[in-house]
Amino acid sequence: MKRRKFLKNSTKITAGLVSAPLLASYPDTRKIETKTNDHAVETKPIAICTWNFQNATAKAWEVLKDGGSALDAVEQGVMVEEANENNQTVGKGGRPDRNGNVTLDACIMDKDGNCGAVLAMQNIAHPVSVARKVMEDTPHVMLAGKGAEQFAYEKGFEKVNLLTEKSKQEWLEWKKTSKYKPIINIENHDTIGMLAIDKNGDISGACTTSGMAYKYAGRVGDSPIIGAGLFVDNEVGGATATGVGEEVVRTVGSFLIVELMRQGKSPQEACEEGVKRIMAKNKDNTDFQIGFIAMNKKGETGSFCIHPGFTYRQYSNEGHVNNPSDSFIKR
Repeated sequence: MKRRKFLKNSTKITAGLVSAPLLASYPDTRKIETKTNDHAVETKPIAICTWNFQNATAKAWEVLKDGGSALDAVEQGVMVEEANENNQTVGKGGRPDRNGNVTLDACIMDKDGNCGAVLAMQNIAHPVSVARKVMEDTPHVMLAGKGAEQFAYEKGFEKVNLLTEKSKQEWLEWKKTSKYKPIINIENHDTIGMLAIDKNGDISGACTTSGMAYKYAGRVGDSPIIGAGLFVDNEVGGATATGVGEEVVRTVGSFLIVELMRQGKSPQEACEEGVKRIMAKNKDNTDFQIGFIAMNKKGETGSFCIHPGFTYRQYSNEGHVNNPSDSFIKR
C-alpha cells in the first residue's frame, strides 16, 4: 500500500472533525515565491554533494538537465558511489564493522517532506533505493537490520556480498591490534550526502554510507537519521553532513542549519553556526572532522567544517567545480 493511500484511509474519519473556520485561521504557506529586489528569482537546476565525488554530481546533473526531478537526481547520483568498490566508505566495498560485516545506512527526503531510511542493513548494494521504497511503499520512515534486508528482497533487490577482498584484507590487518582511532579526512569522510534543485525549483536530498570502519556491530551514525545527517524543507532549502555522526546527532545538525536559513541566514552562515554549535560541546576535543553543506531555495550554497580539507562538488549551468570549505580550525 502506498504511503499516501495508507495515510488517506487512516485519516478519513477524523478529517471531517476539523471545522472550516479553524482551517481558515491558518495562513496558506504552500505558495512561497523567492524574490530579490521585488523581482521573482528563476531557480536553475543544481546538484551538490559532500566531498569531491564528481561522477556522482555528473550523474545527478544528467538527470536534472534532461528535466528530471530532484528526487531522481539525488538517488541516481549517490548510487554511483554505492556501486564504486574503490570507495571504501559507501556501499559495496565499504569497510566492515569490527566483526567483519559490512552494514549500510541511507536516507532520502523529497520536496513534500516525505522521507525514508534504512539502518544497519547487510547484503544490499543500493541502500538509498531501499530507503526510497520505504518512503513510497510503506507507512514508515525507518527500517533496520534484518527487517530492512527482508523488505529489500521483497521489493526485488538482489543479495550481494558487500565485503570486497581489499576491504577484507585491511580488516584482517586491523584485527592484529584492534586499535580504533578516527583519522581526520580519511577514514571519516564516510558519507556522500547530496542535495538537488530541479527545473521546478523543488528540492530533494539523499545520504548514504557504510559508516565508520571497524565500528561496533550495530553502530549507526547520523547519515540515515532525518534531521541529523540530512534535512530538506522545500520552502527554505536543505542541508547534509559528513564526519563523526555522533556529534552531528547531538545537535540535530542538518535540521538546525535549515532552520537557521529559515530565519534569514545564508547557507554559508548557517553551516558556520552548525559547526560552532558542535564545537561548543567539544571545547576540549577537536580530534575529529565534521563537514556540512547547505543550499537554499535560490540555489545559493555554502559549507563549513572543523578541520581544513573538506570540499564539496557542485554542478550547475555555470559548470562543474569542487569547492574548498572554510574551517573552524585554521592551518
